[in-house]
Amino acid sequence: MSKSWQRERRDEMQMEGIFSRRDFVRSGALVAATFAASKNIFAAAAGRRADEGWAIQLGVASYTFRNFNRTQMIGFLKQLNVLALNAKDVKDHLPMEPQAEATALADYAAAGTKLHAAGTIYFPKDEDADIRSKFEYCKRAGIGVIVAGDPAPETLPRIEKFVKEYDIRFAIHNHGPEDKLWHSPLDVLKAVKGMDPRMGCCIDVGHTVRAGTEVVQAIHEVGARLFNVHMKDLTSFQSKESQVAVGEGIMPVKKIFEALGAIKYKGFVDLEYEIHADDPMPGVIGSFAYMHGVMAGMG
Repeated sequence: MSKSWQRERRDEMQMEGIFSRRDFVRSGALVAATFAASKNIFAAAAGRRADEGWAIQLGVASYTFRNFNRTQMIGFLKQLNVLALNAKDVKDHLPMEPQAEATALADYAAAGTKLHAAGTIYFPKDEDADIRSKFEYCKRAGIGVIVAGDPAPETLPRIEKFVKEYDIRFAIHNHGPEDKLWHSPLDVLKAVKGMDPRMGCCIDVGHTVRAGTEVVQAIHEVGARLFNVHMKDLTSFQSKESQVAVGEGIMPVKKIFEALGAIKYKGFVDLEYEIHADDPMPGVIGSFAYMHGVMAGMG
């Protein structure tokens, strides 16, 4: 992405009247109006389902709270009134070991937390036993989407067999220019084209733009094979280290949401806040406030 494109994007945001996250949070009137639109704006958006009319469904990637244990994370989710979680085997969030996983699932059930995806999960071996163990892990949790980190292209036919057996969707996560295999969602799309329709993609919007791919176009091209979205924001589309809270950067959030609506996306948009790992809540709260503000503006 060129610097001139980024300047144009900033100008476009100003013309559209889309506030930065900082401006949004500072404006008490806007915050009050947004919250007044629902008895509980966070719970309302997290709880909407596609069968009630299309709506953006927001969740959290548990990697956001990677420096905190499961009990602490559940506490954060309660503060946010967000029920939807994309869980990862980090800390004790969703352990792979069956007994420990069962304990975690009981804790989530007691808290009302709903697990809709698991990941990022890695598939380093082209072996039935290793692949089956990951599908069993998700089956025990009642999870319908595996967000996969690094499956080699030659393993995909073997993985496809388990997708058919378990009826669990397989979403390959793109990791940007550093990823030796999956730079962009379009690389994923090429690899799974012609395979079972449950073989698809998790679009990480930050890694997508850093790979030089126009993220809105990618959403349209991936279409029905889009099973999960990781949301973040950047101040530079050339720098991984430029991540900020959603709304403080130049990510075209409104256009992303509009594209998801256009393809009738039925999955979740999961906030993956990868900075300030020891104190993520200010950025997480600001990110949700901004996204809800954009959603309110879209009606």
